Amino acid sequence: MTDHIAGKSIVVTGAGGGFGRLVCEKAGARGAKLTCADIDLAAAEATAGAVREAGGEAQAVACDVREVGDVRAAVAASVDAYGGVDVMLNNAGIMPLAFWADHEAALDAWNRCIDINLKGIMHGIVAVHDQMIAQDRGQVINIASIYGNFPVAGAGIYSATKAAVGFLSESLRVESRGKIKVTTIRPTGVPTTGLSATVVNQAAGVGILGQNMPDFMEMLGQLAEGTFPAERLDPDNIDYASLAPEHIADAVIHVIDQPWGVSISDVTVRGAGDHFIL
Repeated sequence: MTDHIAGKSIVVTGAGGGFGRLVCEKAGARGAKLTCADIDLAAAEATAGAVREAGGEAQAVACDVREVGDVRAAVAASVDAYGGVDVMLNNAGIMPLAFWADHEAALDAWNRCIDINLKGIMHGIVAVHDQMIAQDRGQVINIASIYGNFPVAGAGIYSATKAAVGFLSESLRVESRGKIKVTTIRPTGVPTTGLSATVVNQAAGVGILGQNMPDFMEMLGQLAEGTFPAERLDPDNIDYASLAPEHIADAVIHVIDQPWGVSISDVTVRGAGDHFIL
């Protein structure tokens, strides 16, 4: 099969962990040239080091996506090292779920969420747009969420930012057709990523879980205890209940691994037996 990843220059924000790190490792193993960007430079260095140790090519840069200058610098580093940017993966994000009644505790996190999840995507597009237009080709991949599909209790700000990601993606696709292809990835809930640490009120998960919340909370408890049925953690099982982050990374790799003229524009990835109702 033709390999459409080898040799591509890819910039990944939020590369220090989670989906970002997995994509870097998988793309590096396929011969891509990575610019691993993260607000935590040590984490970005760890990701780039892992790629290099596995025989790949990668560099690390400090990047706070809230600062457009940082994102421009990450793009410039890719251009300097690898001659351009073929793919921009806007992955950095946080998930401060909370009810409106939690505003006193949540307001700072909500403002940060808007700055990272919405402005960060905007900055990523702005930083790479002219370079890709000048190259006559490029791909922008934006990480959204199933939370962006419909407004629910407990996720007003987070859902709004993720819905906005879809709008930003589609406007870019329409304006840049034939030059930049655009993909929106909408993961379902992935309990084992670091996103859960940014939740303000755990009870706010009710909006995406609905009637399945008691069962979901029981699953989390069993996972912590090591008593959750192993077969329900097997991706070959139709009742696969807790999606591993590697499947999201595999979806990102899949949309990159396409001929330049083929654009997979919208992808939702979920466990077939997950609890999420959106």
